[in-house]
Amino acid sequence: MLGFWDYTVILTYLSFASGGIGIFLAASMQLKWAVFCLACSGLLDMFDGKVARTKKNRTADEKNFGIQIDSLCDLVCFGVLPMMICYQSGMRRRFSMAVLVLYGLAGLVRLAYFNVMEEKRQAVTEADKEYYQGLPITSMAIALPILFLFAPMFLNHIQFLTIMHLLVMIVGAMFIVDFKLKKLTAMKMILLVFVVVLIMLTLIFVAKILGGGYFPPGKRVRQESVSGRYGQSLFI
Repeated sequence: MLGFWDYTVILTYLSFASGGIGIFLAASMQLKWAVFCLACSGLLDMFDGKVARTKKNRTADEKNFGIQIDSLCDLVCFGVLPMMICYQSGMRRRFSMAVLVLYGLAGLVRLAYFNVMEEKRQAVTEADKEYYQGLPITSMAIALPILFLFAPMFLNHIQFLTIMHLLVMIVGAMFIVDFKLKKLTAMKMILLVFVVVLIMLTLIFVAKILGGGYFPPGKRVRQESVSGRYGQSLFI
């Protein structure tokens, strides 16, 4: 069988599965569950590198495979999935789609660049880096769920979409801007993503109890179709 299937990559595969399921959910307008899958992928991504490094006798091929598969998984989970969620949330105009494409391109360029750099670095040391260079693409697993957490506070859907546009543009630009960002400790990062996942689950079930009314209070935001009319509820 082609590929590597030991415990060092299992979390990466699970993260990909969560991202793939999230894409299907977003396509069917189950956006809160899609955002939940995004946060889950982020949580799994916190552990995969640390788990891989517990195997001390990894071959060069295993190390290089781990670098490549992690980046490919990140592109799906934190590139394609957020684009799909944002598109289904209402970023459907030409300008909006251009923003999403540029976001995805910035993530792609970042991942390709650091694949090259990481291979060189791991040839010298496997120790964790103390700083990020630019904003990691996995940050969208925190930023986008937080936006959805605060969705009930927006006055209307236009305000929500305006903030979403700004979020995607700023986060995407920071993927490729060269600056140093000190890493949070592993426990702080895991706790942050875990809290986001927990809050998303809570809001999902609260919305279920309230009959789907989630955003904004007292109103139902609906998906704009190509014809300009409104179809399914945004937060089914």
